[in-house]
Formats: sequence, structure tokens, C-alpha cells
Amino acid sequence: MKLQTLRLNRHEERRLENGHLWIFSNEINNKETPLKQFQPGEQVRVETHLGKFLGMAYVNPHSLICARIFSRKPRLLDQTLLTDRLVQALRLRNTLFDAPYYRLIYGESDLLPGLVVDRFGPHLSVQINSAGMEVLKSEIIDALREILHPESILFRNDSSMRQLEGLVQQVETAYGHSPQEVELLENGVRMLAPLHDGQKTGWFFDQRPNRAVLKNYVQNKRVLDVFSYVGSFGVQAAVFGAKEVMAVDASRFALEMAEKNAALNKVASIFSGAEGDAFDVLKTLRQEGEKFDVIVVDPPAFIKRKKDHKEGLRAYQRINELAMRLLSDDGLLLSASCSMHLQQHELMDVLRNGGRRVDRHVQVLFAGMQGPDHPVHPAIPETCYLKAFLARVTKE
Repeated sequence: MKLQTLRLNRHEERRLENGHLWIFSNEINNKETPLKQFQPGEQVRVETHLGKFLGMAYVNPHSLICARIFSRKPRLLDQTLLTDRLVQALRLRNTLFDAPYYRLIYGESDLLPGLVVDRFGPHLSVQINSAGMEVLKSEIIDALREILHPESILFRNDSSMRQLEGLVQQVETAYGHSPQEVELLENGVRMLAPLHDGQKTGWFFDQRPNRAVLKNYVQNKRVLDVFSYVGSFGVQAAVFGAKEVMAVDASRFALEMAEKNAALNKVASIFSGAEGDAFDVLKTLRQEGEKFDVIVVDPPAFIKRKKDHKEGLRAYQRINELAMRLLSDDGLLLSASCSMHLQQHELMDVLRNGGRRVDRHVQVLFAGMQGPDHPVHPAIPETCYLKAFLARVTKE
């Protein structure tokens, strides 16, 4: 099959030669290779304006990121290459974890742009976020079955990213029987994740190392888990020895799952949930004179787009200040952000500013990021999105 060529404008190759995999629509020479001639998901050769080969990519003429490079060699992304990349990704995870609960494929960082695969033992939760991967759906299923022999494969193709690619949002079982809930093991704690009805793929493996840090700090402490989801931080804190844990989330479904996870680990007697908007709940807790020794603030992305930065930064500032006002003397705040558009130093500034405004001294004890099953591509800063700080907040 003869492949079409996608040619760049003059001087647009530098970022790609430095390792980045994305090509934007304004970087294309539309006179020589008009984007409208390509089909969504079509695989092409990428060349500089002088005709130098840069790599192989798949195209989506309707997206701002109009092409994603998947190889620097002239070869197709087919089931053979998919299988090779899966095996390569699996080798890394096998060195990292004793049990099969992790993110197996993390898109560009595993050289499979637009594909996410989370592994819950024999069950897989998959997200396809690009037209190129959508075209390869059956090959992805076959490759996963060949390598992992799963009992089920669920496609959680309901993310907002698919809208940007012009793809239909849906949740569907692609193979086997995918249960509503699956059990996983993280940091020695058994947890249940809602595969079909939960957020994203059902679980946030990226926070694993930051949850593990709590083990050294929560013994006999009163813990508040804000934006708790299914109790990911709070239940683990209870198992690690906390004397009391309160989980705050706007979703009744999430809190019911959190309570189920507490019961699974026999810590239900010290675990409680508070349903409501986190900002409102924290204000109410302060009015009631409540104090906590450890508070976890792990909100959803307040900054989803660059234009949301100012308003989102203000939201991070507000929620962290509210948390600081609820801390007991020498209290600990674990503050996290999954907003790609919030830089690590900005989250540090949030803590610094918060300390000044509530008249407290802040000491950062730990700086965290996403777990190693979410490896960072050094040329793609967008793959390094999660940041977390554990800080001690004391009187001056």
C-alpha cells in the first residue's frame, strides 16, 4: 500500500527532531499536502519542507493536533507493532510491581499515542483518545488478548478528549464479561474500583506513591480526605493506622464505594463520609470548630485549558487555604494537582501564599509526582501532569 506524505512548513521540524510526537495543524504545508485530503486515522509519512523523512504518524485533519508520530522508522502501526509495544510496556511494569494492578499503557510515553490501558488483574479498562487508535480498535483487542489473556476488556471511551477528535463517546465491553466492580491491591490495601460507572478508567493509579507516603504520617491521627472519590487516600490512611477518617465528595455514588472499601478493609468503624461541594463542606467544618491532623486535597483538574488558568489557580488557592484553617497545630497537608497547565512551582506558591494568609509557617516535607507506571516522555511536558506536596503547617 502506497502511503501519502504529510509535509511540514519551513522550520517546523525542530520540536519533532527533539523528540516531541505531536504535529499541529498550523505546522502543515497545506499547499503541498492539504490536510483535507487525509482520512481520520490514516497513517502517513512525515517529512520536512525539504523532503527529509521524520517519522510515521497517523492523521486527524479535524483536530488541532492533526498528527501523532508513532515511529521514527518507516513502518506501519499494525498488530505486530502494537504487540511489540505492549510487550515493551509490560516489561517495565513487571519490574515495578509484584501484582498486576497498574497502568499498562500511558499513551505517548509508551509510544502508543492516544491509547490508555489500565490493568486490574484479569480485567482491562481501555481508553482510546485519538482517531488513529480508533481505526486500530480490533487490532488493539487482539494484541491485548495475545499478550495478557484477560477475562474481559472494557472500553471506557467516554472522555471529553474524544470530542476534540470527533469521536463518539461510549462505554462498551469489547471482550468477555466486564464486571461493574473490580478488586485491586495497592500499597498492600485491597480496594474496589467501579469500572463502568467510575471516573476515567475507574481508578487513579497515578497517585499510588503519594498515597504510600501517608503511611509514615497518619498513625493515630484524625484525617480528612477532600475530593475523596472512592476513598483512595482515606481508606488507605485508615489501614495505615489513622484513628479517624472523614471523606468528602460531591458524589453519593463515590462515597458509597468509599464506605464499601472501608468495610472491605475492616475500618468502617473509624470511617465516615460527607457529601457535598468541597468548598462548602470545609467552610461548614470550620464553623463547627472541627480540626484535623492530616488533610488530603486532591481535586479534579481546576485548569483544563490554558484560558482557565487564572480562575483555576484561584480555586487551588481557596481550597488549600480552607484546608490549612482546619489543620491542628503541626498539622500536615497533602496537596495535589492533576492540572497539566498548573506548574509545580505554582502549586508551591499556592502553599506559600496560603501560609501567609492564614498566618502559618509551611514546611514542605515531600514532593511527589505520578507513579512510574505513568512514565514521563522527556520531550513532551504534557506527560508530566501530576504534582503533589506534603507540607507541615505550624504556628510561627
